[in-house]
This record gives sequence, structure tokens and C-alpha cells, in this order.
Amino acid sequence: MSRRRLAVSLDAVVLAVTDETPRVLVTEDGDTLPALPSGPLDVDHDATLERGLRRYVREQTELELGYVEQLYTFGDRDRAPDADQMRRLSVGYLALVHETAAAPGTRWADVHEFLPWEDHRDGSPEVVDDLQARLASWAGTDRQRRHRVTITFGPPWDGIRALERYELLYGVGLVDERAHDDHRPTSEPDAGQAMRDDHRRILATAIGRIRGKLTYRPIVFELVAEPFTLLELQRTVEALSGVGLHKQNFRRLVLGSGLVEGTGETRQTGAGRPAQLFRYRPEVQLERPRPGLGQPYR
Repeated sequence: MSRRRLAVSLDAVVLAVTDETPRVLVTEDGDTLPALPSGPLDVDHDATLERGLRRYVREQTELELGYVEQLYTFGDRDRAPDADQMRRLSVGYLALVHETAAAPGTRWADVHEFLPWEDHRDGSPEVVDDLQARLASWAGTDRQRRHRVTITFGPPWDGIRALERYELLYGVGLVDERAHDDHRPTSEPDAGQAMRDDHRRILATAIGRIRGKLTYRPIVFELVAEPFTLLELQRTVEALSGVGLHKQNFRRLVLGSGLVEGTGETRQTGAGRPAQLFRYRPEVQLERPRPGLGQPYR
């Protein structure tokens, strides 16, 4: 029996927050599904995996990346169309940028186009009720299954479990990718736009990662342009976390954390009095071991 070959791809979740919307950069090519910027590792020329990733993003999207971190390596044996011939490893990365004009063949898409169940800023979306009903039918009276459904979809809702939710939906067969991998027609109601290969799985991983980091790292400041108002900062955090936050609680949390400092300037944002402008204080990382926003408060 012949040995399977090994292929390594580098896949980038490039995130921005624009007009209070979490956005991900995707590539599109004719009739194929939306995909993350990606490409195979060039073992002869890519000195590091990250350099290879940056090169692919630059070539495919004309975007130079700043903040980048490795997410996870995906390598499930049977989640590839040619699994009998090739073992595919996908090294996922998270990149945070400010949105720029999309290059030909790419577009900035709302993250919730792919993960519609993750947006709880205005309460639980309708798709969650439908999915929970179908998951309850799948779980039946099985205690372990019922426990898994509750842990992933709540209540209470835990935004950090984004990957676990997608994996559960995939396992039960409620997303198009599972139908594709099983070589059967899609028969379930639409649960978000499918993506090529395992790219929606990688996107869910990135969303869970950034939500977790909001609590202990000043990562949000990679996405908000300075100077900013506290309301602009709040809207950015809400876009990433997927939940609405209490304005006064958030304001007290940020001002008491030492994360920001006033610029002494104001900006007129509406009919009321001008809003104070702030900037990030990088010195906070020397003052506190985990300089994040803590748990979001509604």
C-alpha cells in the first residue's frame, strides 16, 4: 500500500472592525466558495511559516500585515477531499489590521455572514433558536449530548466557545461543509455561508481566540484608530465579543484599568456635547501582568 503524502498550507484570518462590524478578508475565484488568504508552504524558500504566510497575503490581497499570531494547526485525517492520498495540515494565523480597499478577487465580509449564531449584541439571533431546536432533537435523552449542547450554546452564552459551536454543528451535520465532506446534497437550513475546505473552522478558532484575549491582553487597540472616543472603543469590543456592553460599566472599567489616557481634545459626534478623545497607554504592559479588559459586562 502506498504511503500518503503530506501537504502544509498557511491560512490567514485577517480581521478588521469597520463601522461597528467585525470583518474578515476573503478571496473569491469564480464559482468557488469564499476562502481565507492561503497557500502551500514553500519548503525551499520560506524561512519561517509566518514569512510564508505574510507573502501569500501580500500576493493575494496586496495587504501588508502588522500584528500576526499563530492560532492552531489543523490536521484531521478525514476532513479533506483527497484524504486517501494526502494528509493535509493547515497552520492557521490571526492577523489584525485596519480595513483598506479590497484588491481584485478579494472582499471584506461580515464575520457573521459565516458565523451568524455568534452575534448576540441585540440579543440571541433567530438562527440560534432554530439550531438549538435541531440540536435538542439530535441530543434526545442522551445526557452527554444534552450537556454538550448546553455548554456550547447555553444558556449562559459563552462567546469564547466559538470553535466548539462550529465543531458541534459540523459533527451533527448542520453546516454545509459536513454535507460536502460526506459527498451528499445539503438538506439542512442555511446556517451561514460555507467556506472552502476547513476555513470556517479556522475562522471560528480566530473568533474564540480574540474574545479570550480581550480579557487579558490590550489586543483591541490593534483595531481602533487613534485618537478614539470611549464609545468607539466600546463598539469595537462589542463587535469582537458579540455581546452588548453596559455603557457606564464599560467606561468605569476602561478608565480604571490604566489602558487609556486622554489627549485633551474632543470630537463632535452628535447633537450633544463633544466627546473626549483617548489613546492607548502602552506603558500599562509594564505596570500590570495581564492588561486586558477583564470579563465584559452587559
